[in-house]
Amino acid sequence: MYGSPLSTNARKIMLLGSGELGKEVVIEAQRLGVETIAVDRYENAPAMQVAHRSYVIDMLDPAALRALIEKEKPDFIVPEIEAIATSALVELEQEGFRVIPTARAALLTMDREGIRRLAAETLNLPTAPYRFADTLEEMRTAVAELGTPCVIKPIMSSSGKGQSVCKTEADVESCWQYAMEGGRAKKQRVIVEGFITFESEITLLTVRSSSGTTFCAPIGHVQKDGDYIESWQPHEMTQQQIEEAQSIARAVTDELGGYGIYGVELFLTRDGVLFSEVSPRPHDTGMVTMVTQDLSEFALHARAILGFPVPTIRLLTPGATYTLKADRDSDNFRIGGVNEALALPNTQVRVFGKPVTKPGRRMAVAMSSANSCDEARKVAKQAAELLSISYE
Repeated sequence: MYGSPLSTNARKIMLLGSGELGKEVVIEAQRLGVETIAVDRYENAPAMQVAHRSYVIDMLDPAALRALIEKEKPDFIVPEIEAIATSALVELEQEGFRVIPTARAALLTMDREGIRRLAAETLNLPTAPYRFADTLEEMRTAVAELGTPCVIKPIMSSSGKGQSVCKTEADVESCWQYAMEGGRAKKQRVIVEGFITFESEITLLTVRSSSGTTFCAPIGHVQKDGDYIESWQPHEMTQQQIEEAQSIARAVTDELGGYGIYGVELFLTRDGVLFSEVSPRPHDTGMVTMVTQDLSEFALHARAILGFPVPTIRLLTPGATYTLKADRDSDNFRIGGVNEALALPNTQVRVFGKPVTKPGRRMAVAMSSANSCDEARKVAKQAAELLSISYE
């Protein structure tokens, strides 16, 4: 039992990171009568626009993060991004604060090294071959060992920033520089992955709640430079592939623990299912669940966080999303074409409300449902192409 928001008996959620995914989490939490606090490194982030209160701090500063949490005393601390002072979260959890799903999950998934070593070396899950490098010369050695092409990623980044394919050894230096520019938290370290020939890549949304572990239907997606362009649900898989995917997702999420939704990224290959990455929070490709399921990934996350049951997850219809991205820096722009996009059948648009544009930054998404994923993908892409950004 808990009281109304802004009362002394309110239940409070503090969101660390307040992008478009966090915005939907805030909305779902408020539907359940929860008080919401949005935190980010810049003003007027999407979730801040709908939360009860908001703060702008450097979330990589452990002292600033601790001071704010001690001031607000939230019932649940909900990281929405990786770039957070996770050491402070570990300490705060030990002192009695509740971190979602756990402080250890936030710590291990903050960088690609922690989660890759856990999956491959502790849990013995199938992954692409990999090496880590702290210098350009170490990366040259790693590329020589794994061969080209290979994939270079900063150990800490989001939305594909700093990720590239090293096609020949002549590309090593430029890939290194690109990774350094795209990495977060001044981590001068990369992961070099052997190139995998995969048939498709999916996100398996995995919900840990008081009802146990439940899986959403698999979500297929297309990425460019590590950032998603479109997604669809359900992705066609054999029963064997589904069982392999769920086994891998369960192993990882059981090890990380806690309540909430995990976005487990997997490769489907001729030789089986490979683990790629996991996010202990709603996944960008999972925005499609807002038009396909009875409960979106955000509603599922809110329920699980609060300790409520999630007995079943129903897929109601095939659906797809397609993103609208900016191509330049601007704080004076307009998004148009919404009227035309919404004229298409069974189509919705989410305009995120971000205060500035940056090259490659997602500013909106079109979502469509249909009798098949192929048809939904076609309509969602058409809708997204009707959307536009004009700069002034």
